[in-house]
Amino acid sequence: MPKYLILYHSDAALTGPSVAEMMARATPEQMAAGMAVWNDWREKTGSAMVDLGSPLVKSAVVADGKTTNGKSAITGYSVLQAASLDEAVGLVKDHSHFRTPGGASVQILDANAGHVSPDERGSICGIDRV
Repeated sequence: MPKYLILYHSDAALTGPSVAEMMARATPEQMAAGMAVWNDWREKTGSAMVDLGSPLVKSAVVADGKTTNGKSAITGYSVLQAASLDEAVGLVKDHSHFRTPGGASVQILDANAGHVSPDERGSICGIDRV
């Protein structure tokens, strides 16, 4: 079944405390309540859940041979399997992440390029096979 990478975005992560800082400041009760909401969503998705994922706490950008560390608006990920992109969208429509303050959004990426034949992969990548 096709897989989809779910990326959780939060604009507030760029200007406010990092995910690691928020987790460090949370009380055990707040952590338990937060995990309960995620576990409820995991149960709702059933067999579509491939990997619940985790928060993303550090980032580095590599460009032109240079590396910079910094904040990222991408704050976590999950992996789902679904028959289509529309079905994957339906699985995340009422995710608790949308109730996070500060410009929360979810990006769903089709992660199925690896499920094509080598000839198809060449066509996708603009490589002519001989």
